[in-house]
Amino acid sequence: MDFLDDKRFLAGIHGYERQLAKLLALLLAVVVGFAAIELVLQSGLKIVNWQTDWFDGGLIKLLDRLLLIFIALEVLQNVTAYLRDQVVQIELVLLTALTAVARKVIVLPPGSEDKAQLMMGFGLILVGLGVSYWLVRKAGQQANQGQPHSRDSNPGS
Repeated sequence: MDFLDDKRFLAGIHGYERQLAKLLALLLAVVVGFAAIELVLQSGLKIVNWQTDWFDGGLIKLLDRLLLIFIALEVLQNVTAYLRDQVVQIELVLLTALTAVARKVIVLPPGSEDKAQLMMGFGLILVGLGVSYWLVRKAGQQANQGQPHSRDSNPGS
């Protein structure tokens, strides 16, 4: 039962996590690539055929799809950062969440502004994510200030 040794078991789990993250990153990269190609082709065909309905909801649909692709790219960055650094980078996660909520606010259908609870909910989410991001950034800056300087950055050494 040597394979149940703590170090060996944890190394196996860690290896499994990394391989799964690589597989998911590859899948996400392929999906994002095809989504971007589809968006470009569909938009290009509408422009060439003068079928644009930019002011009848077409622009909002375009922004929705574009922002969705950007959010997927940010998720891909989160996964690749995890693979590179072995840690979840909370700043990236919070920025992705802020982008996702902003997307929902941007593409709200007309008349949604009359729904006070929905607007307050989005406002609270955005404030909460913004404050969280600010706190994480501030903690990171304080941690960087507390680190000793390397010899390369100190000209007096």
